[in-house]
Amino acid sequence: MIQKIDPQAMKKILLPSTALLIAATMFAQQRPQNPPTSPGQATGAPAATNGAAGSPNAAKQGPKAYKEVITEKAVSKKGLFTVHKVEEKYFFEIADSLFGREVLAVSRFAKVPAGAGYGGEIANQQTVSFEKGPNNTVFLRTITLVNTADADQVIYKAVTNSNVNSIAAAFPIAAFGKDSTGVVIDVTDFFKGDNLVVSISSSAKRRYNLSGIAADRSYIAKISTFPINTEVRTVKTFSSTPSAGGMGMPASPGMPTANIPAANDAGAVTLEMNTSFLLLPQTPMQRRIWDKRVGFFPDDFVRYSDDQQKVENIRFAVRWRLEPKDGEWDKWRNGELVEPKKPIIYYIDPATPKQWRKHLIAGINDWQSAFEKAGFKNAIMGKEWPENDSTMSTEDARYSVVRYFASDIENAYGPNVHDPRSGEILESHIGWYHNVMKLVHDWYMIQTAAVDPGSRKMKFDDALMGDLIRFVSSHEVGHTIGLLHNMGSSSRTPVEKLRDKNWVEANGHTASIMDYARFNYVAQPEDNIERKGLYPRIGDYDKWAIQWGYGYIAGNNEEETKNNSSKLVTEKIKENPRRWFGTYELGNRADPRSQSEDLSDNAVKASEYGIINLKRIIKGLPEWSKEEADQYENVSNMYAQLLGQFRRYVGHVTANVGGVYETFKTVEQNEEVYEITPKSRQKEAVAFLIKQVFETPTWLIDHSLWNKFNNPINNDPIMNLQDGALNNLVSADRLNRLQLSGERFGTNKAYTALELLNDVENGVFSELKSKKATDMYRRLLQKSYVERLSGILNTTTPLANVSFGIGGGSTSITDLKKTDVPSIVRAQLISLRAQINAAAGGVEDKMTRIHLQDLSEKIKQALDPK
Repeated sequence: MIQKIDPQAMKKILLPSTALLIAATMFAQQRPQNPPTSPGQATGAPAATNGAAGSPNAAKQGPKAYKEVITEKAVSKKGLFTVHKVEEKYFFEIADSLFGREVLAVSRFAKVPAGAGYGGEIANQQTVSFEKGPNNTVFLRTITLVNTADADQVIYKAVTNSNVNSIAAAFPIAAFGKDSTGVVIDVTDFFKGDNLVVSISSSAKRRYNLSGIAADRSYIAKISTFPINTEVRTVKTFSSTPSAGGMGMPASPGMPTANIPAANDAGAVTLEMNTSFLLLPQTPMQRRIWDKRVGFFPDDFVRYSDDQQKVENIRFAVRWRLEPKDGEWDKWRNGELVEPKKPIIYYIDPATPKQWRKHLIAGINDWQSAFEKAGFKNAIMGKEWPENDSTMSTEDARYSVVRYFASDIENAYGPNVHDPRSGEILESHIGWYHNVMKLVHDWYMIQTAAVDPGSRKMKFDDALMGDLIRFVSSHEVGHTIGLLHNMGSSSRTPVEKLRDKNWVEANGHTASIMDYARFNYVAQPEDNIERKGLYPRIGDYDKWAIQWGYGYIAGNNEEETKNNSSKLVTEKIKENPRRWFGTYELGNRADPRSQSEDLSDNAVKASEYGIINLKRIIKGLPEWSKEEADQYENVSNMYAQLLGQFRRYVGHVTANVGGVYETFKTVEQNEEVYEITPKSRQKEAVAFLIKQVFETPTWLIDHSLWNKFNNPINNDPIMNLQDGALNNLVSADRLNRLQLSGERFGTNKAYTALELLNDVENGVFSELKSKKATDMYRRLLQKSYVERLSGILNTTTPLANVSFGIGGGSTSITDLKKTDVPSIVRAQLISLRAQINAAAGGVEDKMTRIHLQDLSEKIKQALDPK
């Protein structure tokens, strides 16, 4: 459910063999949804012991006869690596054909201490290869390629001369294969030890106070092997130093850290881990060059060639290898529906409560309609895990699984593991936290209780909860088939269409399930809209994105396909604007059309409708939240949820002030990419904030309700709300953006910083003209305004305009003192002080008068702090 995108993770120099784990969780509230990088590279070989990998003595002994090593006591299994267990030792028999092949090593937590994450979550991943070294040694290398060139290019020599992959481990050859087409190596100490290739990263150990591995309490539980993968289950115990407040363990890359309350009380932490060695395809899948107008996760590397005059960054989409069955390629190219050679299958964890399994499967199968647009039928499906099949394991990298975690985390996430040479998705383990049901309950109740009586209780019936689980399932699956969030999709729906019963029930309230557009909060009771007009669903954008990513695009080579793809994207978006991809995750957080949790093409009107519904819902909360023996915890939680929804409306509207639209174009279109939010919309947004927020929202203040759960010595929730909204609106960054927009687009089109401050002051200080008494909320708001401007005037901190997103983050530092903002703020404070002094003498209310006198003194000090 969501995470923040880490700019460094997405800006990485790609290791064509160090796969990127893309985690785009759906529901965490900003953070945004950081896709994590591969963990730190391994830097050492196993400890040298008698006969162990890395032992000089073992290397000198030389290989023994096969029967002396793989004795009659051996229990052997054939697969990617043939695995032999001889008493307490494990051996890999590696075929000669596997030397030099790239293998993805994915390490997952299988079992962890309570509070330290959850079984099935990824802890580490590397791409490795085995090669024969000197003196009868086998090297394990981690593949870290910065750039590449085709082998038939002269420059290929320069590229290969400039790069070397680290040797992570060395194994003496214990014996040659029975038929001399391979070698046998002892891997016992390698897997029992703390080798970074198959363990958690060193940075994670430092973060969580883990030190050396306890060899006497670490062991190999089992090793299984299959045709394209080998699975190694280990138990690792680390020495640990307890820290104040408990030790945190990573739940998974990009996921929240959980605390271990007592796991390390004994000075040790034990983890059970599973490492999958997955053979990468010998021939990489054909790449589809990424287009930032379609929201697929990208991967990239630098390519060199002889005829270049500059190096080329190749960026391509991450997707499954979906191909027609043999003999049906021509049908597919001609637009006929065909079955894929290998469909995408997701299995449901057998630990999943039975009543929810069919809904998770339905969410997976919902994508079938999208894949039909790409020319494939039965391309994706969900299935129950065959519980009695002992040949299958949920840790097996050949199977994609919706893993169910017994967790109080209100979340779910959808990662995928892919081949970084081509973007081919190899497998995915969706993480599903049990308590995600609380999250969807609270959202649905607060956003739809005004129109759906079924949401007016603390425990939904199974049919309603099943529908909500289905929608979350569809969203997370969307990530695992390659799709980014499309936060701009909901802006393609005109606000009044959200109240049009026939239209919204037919089309849905947003064009994409990948948006954070949870439920239709605009619908009013009199609209009589059914649930299908309230839920998100697979929409026009989703079907188009899958068509682009998985459908046929003509071209005899990568360059031709890229050019034809670009023309297709231009044509399809023009044909249907609902196919537009908002650039929220590509870096532009200033585009008010691309926001999380918002609806429609007009945030002001949509939020006004939303507030009308919140006023209805707040009256019903005491009754709807009742449960036997509840000590007002339910109503406290739901009031907080309602307040949070109101804050979202405020944020959606505020984003329009100083907003910049970003709509990517090609040179053939010859159209502008950047426009500012229309001046009328910005002024409309400020008027909304003055009326709905800065004029005290008394409908949110219910002392009889507060007295049941809110201690009066705590911070007042309405004061905090108003203060936060004001500080967000009147920020140095926003004032600077407004001023720059005025310079570029002219004051007739642009809403300027001076206009914003004048409009805000007229609303926040309206009592100066009326001479009316100001209540406590207004006095605190006025103080906040003065403090805000004073802080901007006297700050020494430069402006940092940070852009986060796919392809990296950029930070530009602006010296605030060298902008027009301090000059504007100074003039504003001088003018405001004059108005305050003029009004103070004529105010009868004592509290208001001394408040104004105090404000005047504060402004005086801000103007002349010395």
